[in-house]
Amino acid sequence: MATKWVWASASGPFPPNMVEGGQDSDGCPIYVGRANHAGDVVPAKVIPQKNAAYIAHGGEEILVESIEVLCQKELLWDNATGGNIPPDAVVGGSTVDGELLYVGRAVHEGSQTIGKVQRSHGCLYIPYGGAEVALQGYEVLCER
Repeated sequence: MATKWVWASASGPFPPNMVEGGQDSDGCPIYVGRANHAGDVVPAKVIPQKNAAYIAHGGEEILVESIEVLCQKELLWDNATGGNIPPDAVVGGSTVDGELLYVGRAVHEGSQTIGKVQRSHGCLYIPYGGAEVALQGYEVLCER
């Protein structure tokens, strides 16, 4: 089954088959999304219970309204570090310069949250607590 991105608003409605990617520190499920921002297409954490979606960009956690959510069931998470990308990684977007961004996740302060793996920076960036947080160890979403 191919990866399918579906347009949505951060305030819903949401398709029933979104890919769950983690859990916020308060227990709310986090889903895989992406959003256009400043010429980039950036992986996003989508939290339907809060009618919110966030991206990590330019050192900040940015609330976004117009998003795409990932819908599919045949996916798995592979461990990676330091900007490495496993085979069959899901491309979550790209920078304005054309660098591919991959869907990643990590646990940070009790939240397993979605972010972007940017190979050239050697890390995963997650939107958390109003900031863009860089992490060296993470998981990458992959098709199998």
